[in-house]
Amino acid sequence: MRHEFKRRLAARLIFFSGLLLTLLGCMFLLGTMAGISRISVMTAFFFIIIGSACAFFAVKLNKRSLYLFFATFFILVGFFLFLSSLRIIPMALENWWPSVSVFAGLALIPSGWHFYGIIKIRYMVPAAAFIILGAALLIFSLDMVTFSFKQFILNWWPLLMAVAGLILLLVSLGTKSGSKDSE
Repeated sequence: MRHEFKRRLAARLIFFSGLLLTLLGCMFLLGTMAGISRISVMTAFFFIIIGSACAFFAVKLNKRSLYLFFATFFILVGFFLFLSSLRIIPMALENWWPSVSVFAGLALIPSGWHFYGIIKIRYMVPAAAFIILGAALLIFSLDMVTFSFKQFILNWWPLLMAVAGLILLLVSLGTKSGSKDSE
């Protein structure tokens, strides 16, 4: 009984020490940055802290894949905002908004793996769809192509229909009627 108390006390001490070091590091980092918006850095750290809190709940609450999804999503957004505020990723906010879709797709992968213990098509198809959609929108948002999104849709709608049909075929192949194993 006493050993359990010491173990919990040590775990709490490590947690609060890590939290204190993180906050001190953020404060010192803000003090050393010249010419960088402190508000953008604090916003990035806010997302990382929210993601860390969600990760903490995902670990504490057994089999909570929703918390793991939000943890991964907020940490990805926080790191992206941090790299953007340091000008390592030279993108304006109005150009990177499709990255949110990519981050959501990437966050679905560990969430589905945590829930089922293996990678399931139920999570992989939406994850791939979010990643592909975000990547396609990023191409237009960053002006990597010479034509507009509207022109792309008007010319290539049959390809989009074929891809949607292929995704539906993959979903139907991945599900077996009456089987609990496919869920």
